[in-house]
Amino acid sequence: MARDTNLNAYLYFESVSRRGSVALAAEELLVSPSAVSQQIKALELQMGIKLFRRSGRKLVLTLEGEQLYNAASAALGILKNAKTNLSMTRETTRLNLRVSPSFGVGWLAPRLSNFIAKHPNLDLRVDAAPDPTDFDREIMDLDIRYGLGQWSGMHVEPMVHEYVLPLCSPGYFDVLTSKNQDDPLASARLIDSARALCQWDYWLLETGQTTSANQKKILMDRSSMAIELAIDGAGVVLESLALCADAVDSGKLVPLLPNQNVFAIRAYWLVCPERHLKRRAVKAFVDWMKVEVSVFDTQVNAILDRYKMKKISVDLKTYAN
Repeated sequence: MARDTNLNAYLYFESVSRRGSVALAAEELLVSPSAVSQQIKALELQMGIKLFRRSGRKLVLTLEGEQLYNAASAALGILKNAKTNLSMTRETTRLNLRVSPSFGVGWLAPRLSNFIAKHPNLDLRVDAAPDPTDFDREIMDLDIRYGLGQWSGMHVEPMVHEYVLPLCSPGYFDVLTSKNQDDPLASARLIDSARALCQWDYWLLETGQTTSANQKKILMDRSSMAIELAIDGAGVVLESLALCADAVDSGKLVPLLPNQNVFAIRAYWLVCPERHLKRRAVKAFVDWMKVEVSVFDTQVNAILDRYKMKKISVDLKTYAN
């Protein structure tokens, strides 16, 4: 197989073919005429053909040169169009958003139709993945990341709090309180979410609660799966109202310990390079989301008032370190 030619040779060849002159091509490409001549000679040597013949002071394509020019021109045109389309997508007509899967299902998805209705001319792509975006390599406008907010070199802004408390189905609540009304947690099967910032071990330690050493537990990979298990009556899930406020409002889940404090944790963050905030699609989404967060906080406050529960702010950074 012949050694690959520097792709610049095709760029230089295409320019000389259009302009009919090495000097004019060099002027267009902002390089020296000798650099253009060297690339053309290298291309002719590799191809084993003559690409140009001189007609007076002008270079004219040979038959073989015309065939190569048609191919090179088409290929460069495709690349130029792709670059233009990508620029337009990133800048104006499309919003590329990455979210954690459970948050995407439990919080964002039920609200997205409202955003789409407000911005009908905006194309939207939502990528539900736990891994953070590499903004230098991926076509993504912003992340809604789950974590402690420790991402250097980025614009990091808190958006949605977690409000963490033990929840279970009404039927399971009745079973537990019938066994031990003073301490229903004592005989509960505990459901944990593997990726949750606040898990049972931390919650039990901070609240001074004790459980049996051989108490049965269930560990689920996703919060959405853990919540469904609790709705089905399989146990008590330690979860956030960010993901299941609607289930509490509808009565599918109830707090196991009314009058208990609820842990308020900064958990969902808007993350992107600072420059992305200037994009119209990003600004539209951020403005919309701040309104939705305010509505959500009102919903949470109503739930807490109903069960006579209070928020206490918890900083997990110290615990994590």
